[in-house]
Amino acid sequence: MKSKTLAIVGCGKLGKIVAEAFTKGLLNDYKLIGTYSRTFEKAQTMANYINGSNMGYSCEPCRSIDQLLALEPNYIVETASPASLRELALPALKSGTSIVTLSIGAFADNEFYETVKKTALENGTRVHLASGAIGGFDVLRTVSLMEESHVTFETKKGPHPLKNTVVYHPALQTETHRVFEGDAIEAIALFPTQVNVAVAASLASTGPENVKVSIDSIPDFVGDDHRIEIKSAQIHAVIDVYSKTAQIAGWSVVNTLRNITSPIAF
Repeated sequence: MKSKTLAIVGCGKLGKIVAEAFTKGLLNDYKLIGTYSRTFEKAQTMANYINGSNMGYSCEPCRSIDQLLALEPNYIVETASPASLRELALPALKSGTSIVTLSIGAFADNEFYETVKKTALENGTRVHLASGAIGGFDVLRTVSLMEESHVTFETKKGPHPLKNTVVYHPALQTETHRVFEGDAIEAIALFPTQVNVAVAASLASTGPENVKVSIDSIPDFVGDDHRIEIKSAQIHAVIDVYSKTAQIAGWSVVNTLRNITSPIAF
């Protein structure tokens, strides 16, 4: 099988996990041909890492999305932010490039979601939503197709990740507080990089406007604990995933890429 070509948008910690998967031989069906990041030096560092790993091809650091798309990659991995996905999604899909994304929060905007879906359909491209720090998409989608269901999404996290949000106050360092209750649309508006997983779960089930989200801040809590519960007349399922770091999100991209080319997909 001919190798698929790949580019990475977002060359931070999560993008680095994908790049390292290449050098470990875990993505042999792909060639990483381009990198882009808001800070060019990060894109250059990642490209240099690939070029110095004797992969047998060259990886080009890019200064713009247009320069990246000119490389004509089959896939773009996006690990940056919902804003980045909004910027690149339509140009990429129109140019024949499919997307693997972690910034699922951008799809809380139904108009954008429908436009992306229409654009992908018209151009024979696809958007793959990586599971990130959660799981259970198969159960959520199956039960939602099967019958009417109710979904809740609860998150526990420490106060430090909330410092640059409107809900932060010093008392969070010493007291447990529920800092948010609402639907997934409201959650992503307040926490654009914190609750992509809530939007992912809602898209896989009853929709961002219907999934009830709560976020609890707990002093000295390390990592994230995401608990998704779906109930219907016949089914009651709970998916509870604790992750000490965000590494699982990067590895979920690697797994998604492997599934795309695998003769047997999980």
